[in-house]
Amino acid sequence: MRSVIVAVCMSIAAGPAFAAEPFPAKPIRMIVPFPPGGATDVVTRVVAQKMNDQYKRQVAVVDNRAGAGGVLGSEQAAKAAPDGYTLVMGTTGTHAINASLYAKPSYDPVRDFAAITPAALLPNMIVAHPSVPAKNIRELIALAKARPGELSYASSGNFLYLSGALFTSMAKISMLHVPFKGGAQAMPSVMAGEVATSFATIVSSLPLVKEGRLRGLAVTSAKRFPTAPEYPTVAESGLPGYVAVAWYGLFAPAGTPREIVQRINADVVAIVQAKDVQDLFLAQGAEAYALTPEAFTKLVQEDVVKWAKVVKASGAKAD
Repeated sequence: MRSVIVAVCMSIAAGPAFAAEPFPAKPIRMIVPFPPGGATDVVTRVVAQKMNDQYKRQVAVVDNRAGAGGVLGSEQAAKAAPDGYTLVMGTTGTHAINASLYAKPSYDPVRDFAAITPAALLPNMIVAHPSVPAKNIRELIALAKARPGELSYASSGNFLYLSGALFTSMAKISMLHVPFKGGAQAMPSVMAGEVATSFATIVSSLPLVKEGRLRGLAVTSAKRFPTAPEYPTVAESGLPGYVAVAWYGLFAPAGTPREIVQRINADVVAIVQAKDVQDLFLAQGAEAYALTPEAFTKLVQEDVVKWAKVVKASGAKAD
């Protein structure tokens, strides 16, 4: 009888250890709310592959769910079970700008998600056609003030357009916005002199600047970009306080257990702090960047407020 009681007690004590499976016990679905090949997709696939390498099995599966400027994929993540097995690589666009760009947003970027960590920052560059008589941001602002509404700037996508809108608002100037579907269409128009300037990604503009086909005026980040330190920031070259940087970061559905959020945070932070990943991101015009869940949540909250003001001032609305 005593042996039976001992056996039962041992099974009860051991039960929770067998019931609680270590995380991750199955593949994590990482939703990319944009098509394959873009910056969000590249960052996500690097993180996913490194997680698979770390665990020596497939624990991360990338799932592209493009549509409506990132809304479709973000919605799916928000509605998923809060168990850590569905994540989304959100961006400044999907988790800050869309909150005010859409009249009736279908998800709240703060309330409906648990922020885990950013993985990368993507600053941009302001470039000009060589014929534009402005060698820096201070001269560009002076030129725009002398010719209100005449100087044009190209952009592709909401973030680059709003980066330009923030610039003109802070500088108190008027410039003509010329929208393009992508950088592949915008860059040739600037090189041809059809559009005077452009807000463009570093990866698409820097090679053209180094070839002398465009003039690099400044980068839009808070500090100079590591692979192009000769180009000043907008803030230090004529417009103090200006920063327009897109971040890419992982989110889980709201209600995901804190211990799971912390576990994924630790894994991803270790990945993006690795030298090979930092070098890979730099080659793509991005910087590796990580935060605690609390700091990332604060960043999202601040950017929701920041970009709402720009959206309102610009009159921009999603189609």
